Amino acid sequence: MENRKERLILGPSGGGMKTLCAPFAFPGLKGTTGRSRQPFFPRPRAQNIMARIALILPRLSRYGGVEQFAFRLAEALAETRNSEHEVEFICARSECLPPVGVRTHIVGRPGGLKFIKMLWFLIRAEQVRKRGNYDLVISLGKTWNQDMMRVGGGPQKTFWELSEKAWPAGFSRWFKHLRRRLLPSNWLTRIIDNHQYRSGCRIICVSDAVRHWTQKAYPGIPVPEVIYNLPDLSRFTPPTPEQKLLSRIALNIDNNHVAIATATSNFALKGTGILIRSVAMLPENVHLFIAGGRDSEPYQRLAKKLGVAGRIHFLGKVEDMPALYRAMDLFVLPSFYDACSNAVLEALACGLKVLSTTANGSSVFLPQEHVTPDPGDAEDLAARIRALIDEPAPGPFRIPDHIQAGLDTWVQVVNEECDQRTGKSGEVRERKADGTEENEGNGKKPHPSPSQDF
Repeated sequence: MENRKERLILGPSGGGMKTLCAPFAFPGLKGTTGRSRQPFFPRPRAQNIMARIALILPRLSRYGGVEQFAFRLAEALAETRNSEHEVEFICARSECLPPVGVRTHIVGRPGGLKFIKMLWFLIRAEQVRKRGNYDLVISLGKTWNQDMMRVGGGPQKTFWELSEKAWPAGFSRWFKHLRRRLLPSNWLTRIIDNHQYRSGCRIICVSDAVRHWTQKAYPGIPVPEVIYNLPDLSRFTPPTPEQKLLSRIALNIDNNHVAIATATSNFALKGTGILIRSVAMLPENVHLFIAGGRDSEPYQRLAKKLGVAGRIHFLGKVEDMPALYRAMDLFVLPSFYDACSNAVLEALACGLKVLSTTANGSSVFLPQEHVTPDPGDAEDLAARIRALIDEPAPGPFRIPDHIQAGLDTWVQVVNEECDQRTGKSGEVRERKADGTEENEGNGKKPHPSPSQDF
């Protein structure tokens, strides 16, 4: 049997890939995209290294909330302080090239059960972490040891409690409840959650709602910090009249139509069925455009049953979300559980009127009348949409002064944490030619050079 490999991919500036032998073979282990299958060319050794930072997450991609955040954070950290940080990803698989100057360790993933995939990643990521001798390890998923943890989804027990309401009462909800408690992957998730939250690492939540849920689920842990998501304001901007017109033409939206957008990766959890029912209670010129989601057939049947199939448009995966927002009049996300919806913030940044629920951490940025307390109440949702249609467009999107948010805040926090851990308070550590530090008196072990295996 062919030996499987752990792959280390350099970003575009590194020019190649190097392979490290895995400790054992695993049938069905998946690698990376063909783009990474190229010879390794060592990049020049850095002379001034502030800190070595690892970001751990299951998937390197430009699609998905966690994935987009991780990519942008790594990119920003690699650029900070004249690239004096070494930044690396540790992930199971890669669907894109990393940012310039960032390396990626691909540990692979076996086929089969989710439990096996999770356990494999947990073990292999921990092995890479131990060998890496990192100054700072940032967890963006289910990991065992980390210095800092970004909580983007909240504890499993809270998610179960709130999200069960997304399924109709009766057999459907009972079966969902039973299935969740029988799946081995959920047992493993519970074990990892308990270890992560009680490990003493620095916990940063994506919203005040998540902090509340975390403290409720794990009383006695240090009070988590909160840094809200902030969309890329260079991409998500209010459209000009010409941009709006062209975007509406592309989607065949008439001038007299009221266009409502929603975005989802899970139709049930995001309240898509409730939203379709609400649209059926609204005038015939109201159209709903649904971005994302899988297995839309049940919802297409629901739209047909309610007589609104011609007004409900299933778009599938949308690559250019700014273009979609530019064509819309409203954005509605009646989510049963959402830690801090990026889509809500993106829609606000694009100048849209937005409606969501109290179960969405992003609702803190909305007026109270634009937040429904019951995601399952289609009539209340329809009434709020009807009122929102007649309201004027909101002013420019702004983050309140009392709220910490955005990538710049994250970079500042990470830099401060690195300063504390390296004991340099912003001073640069000089490296000798052999890769060891000029000042060895801080108790840190010498780092391996960028061209070495670890």
